[in-house]
Amino acid sequence: MGASCVALPPGPWLTLTDFLCDRFAGVSPSTWQERLARGDVLDEHGVVIKPERANQGPYPAHTRLYYYRDVPNEPVIPHEAVVLYQDEHLLVVDKPHFLPVVPSGGYLKETVLVRLKHRLGLDDLVPIHRIDRDTAGLVMFSKQPNSRAAYAALFRQHQVQKTYHAIAPWRADVPLPQTRSSCIKAAGHFMLQCEVDGPPNAHTLIDVLEVRGDLARYALKPVTGQRHQLRVHMLALGLPLLNDGLYPTLTPEGQMDAAHPLQLLAKELVFSDPVTGQAHHFVSSRSLLF
Repeated sequence: MGASCVALPPGPWLTLTDFLCDRFAGVSPSTWQERLARGDVLDEHGVVIKPERANQGPYPAHTRLYYYRDVPNEPVIPHEAVVLYQDEHLLVVDKPHFLPVVPSGGYLKETVLVRLKHRLGLDDLVPIHRIDRDTAGLVMFSKQPNSRAAYAALFRQHQVQKTYHAIAPWRADVPLPQTRSSCIKAAGHFMLQCEVDGPPNAHTLIDVLEVRGDLARYALKPVTGQRHQLRVHMLALGLPLLNDGLYPTLTPEGQMDAAHPLQLLAKELVFSDPVTGQAHHFVSSRSLLF
């Protein structure tokens, strides 16, 4: 398992320890001191940061920090991502609901990235894009550092056609198809995003695929990649996604219902391979609970 990385922005902190305790409020100061004492915290040059350096300052703004961590009593997730495709440079998997893509919070070993590294022996594996833990479907990984930038540029330059499927309420008064364009920013809670006034930074093509009673299956095609963009845009239209634990109501941690996953699926990825020139069209074999 590789180290986690955090950028150190300018701020009021006098020492690195001050920053770490403020930035990671869920990690106790004693835990950080234990990591420092074990040599599990390094600067951007790979030099171990000893406790006295972290505790006495100065705070090293505009640098990066790498740290290794463990997660005691990590819950086992009994679902596995399926490898759909791999070549010398690229790997594509079909992820189930509830399995995180990368380590974060209370998940480390029980993530797609760490499982694939162990299973396939790919130490240099890195996700090119991510989807939420609650979302199922397609995720692309880069296998080689020397070609990684070319694949990342596909997403940065909006050259990947992404199609999601979602189940949400059906409202005949919402005109479809339509393009939802708005400005999405962080809301008051660190988990949430919201629409605000300002120049649009998020664009989603929305259409209906099928209607069954009070529910419908929608095709969502994000042009941009703002965090929680699809969930925020559908909520703004009065169409909150079925079983969404964040929007419109934030569900307390640990109370997610495994029998009722968020009805959002990363269904298709279409693009031209920037290294081989091959035309790729990947489709998830998973389906939603209509």
